[in-house]
Amino acid sequence: MGPEPAMRPERDSLGEVLVPADRYWGAQTQRALTYFNIGVDLMPPEVVKALAVIKKAAALANLDLGKLPPDQAKLIIQAAAAVWISGSGTQSNMNVNEVIANRANELAGGPLGSKEPIHPNDHVNMSQSTNDVFPAAMHVAAATALQARLMPEVQRLRDTLDNKAQNWAELVKIGRTHLMDAVPLTLGQEFSGYVGLLDDNLEQIRLALPLLYRLPLGATAVGTGLHAPKDFGALAIKHVAELTGLPFTPAPNKFTALQAHDALVMASATLKLLAVSLYKIANDIRLLASGPRAGLNELHLPANEPGSSIMPGKINPTQCEALAMVAVQVMGYDAAVAFAGAGGYLELNVYKPLLIFNVMQSIRILSDSCRNFTDFLVVGLKPNYEQIDAYLHRSLMLAMALSPALGYDRAAQIAHLAKDEGLTLKEAALKLGFISAEEFDRLVDPYKMAYPDD
Repeated sequence: MGPEPAMRPERDSLGEVLVPADRYWGAQTQRALTYFNIGVDLMPPEVVKALAVIKKAAALANLDLGKLPPDQAKLIIQAAAAVWISGSGTQSNMNVNEVIANRANELAGGPLGSKEPIHPNDHVNMSQSTNDVFPAAMHVAAATALQARLMPEVQRLRDTLDNKAQNWAELVKIGRTHLMDAVPLTLGQEFSGYVGLLDDNLEQIRLALPLLYRLPLGATAVGTGLHAPKDFGALAIKHVAELTGLPFTPAPNKFTALQAHDALVMASATLKLLAVSLYKIANDIRLLASGPRAGLNELHLPANEPGSSIMPGKINPTQCEALAMVAVQVMGYDAAVAFAGAGGYLELNVYKPLLIFNVMQSIRILSDSCRNFTDFLVVGLKPNYEQIDAYLHRSLMLAMALSPALGYDRAAQIAHLAKDEGLTLKEAALKLGFISAEEFDRLVDPYKMAYPDD
């Protein structure tokens, strides 16, 4: 065992606490490390960055209002440029306050833990409460990640699928409903359905953003704005908008913004909706690529890695499986977010860390899996032309094209005979004498069935 780490004494309202001497955090953070030592999950770094942005914006607003002297404001602004943390709720806010204060005091030439010239509560937390700062940080983190991280990856997956859909616009194949043969469509039409799903998903995410742009800064403890100057909230939010480049605005009702976090619940719901779509897309492609000898085998997937430790030559749809698992996880996260969102008691919702952890984790894994699915599967996806053509021309559902000329019953009789005796539809139709070979070829045109309006 090595020597015990050097410690320094720090004080808070409950008394003295020993803190590792080389760490920037203070007494309240050290208490949180002791009393909330649960699991290994950390506060999302995006929330930490958002808290630092808010502390910088708050210092600028307090400077604008003459509450914070320029020298102290400058130290806080400089120290808020880089912060890393773990914790939750009040502890997370105070962790940022303490780290910024200690870094600011270090920049001013003072020792860690001195609280001079910058105090974590009196100066870094001036005009603020955890109850309005942390919800604001959640909104800033979620809105930023949705736009900078998730939406570009979903858009790229959407565009790559659209490129495939357009390239395969005339590749006619047999459709399937209830997992049974149905009438023809093109592979491009089938893939255009996936494109439409992602278009809808992106639109739903965009619709969730305006609620996330509403910040409750200036509400302080319960929404009344006690201990914050009248114009502090609007000024701080203006600085947040300038620092992030996003159109953040004051929440229209600050009591609502502290009591509930419906904007995050809605954002999580849109992530669940995206997960539902991705689950369908992943499993459709997995099914269409099943085989190669005993499945549908209509698609060839890229061979990224060996699929078995015992079966030579096996290739598995691992990107489909990974995306599907991520989708299932996001659905689970959303269920927890819904419960947490309902957990607002009286003036405050106290499930904030769970809410933002799940939302940010969903954004993170959806973004990464969409990127991988695009790069390692969709880009290299190829049709099996021979198999698609074979399924198409042996399909019994082409009999639908005969119904207008022969009637439903005769067309069904042809289909049943073909199935029972292993014949093609044409062979069955000719055997029954219902139609000539020339008329059959004229009526049964798979391309016209896929594009009946052409």
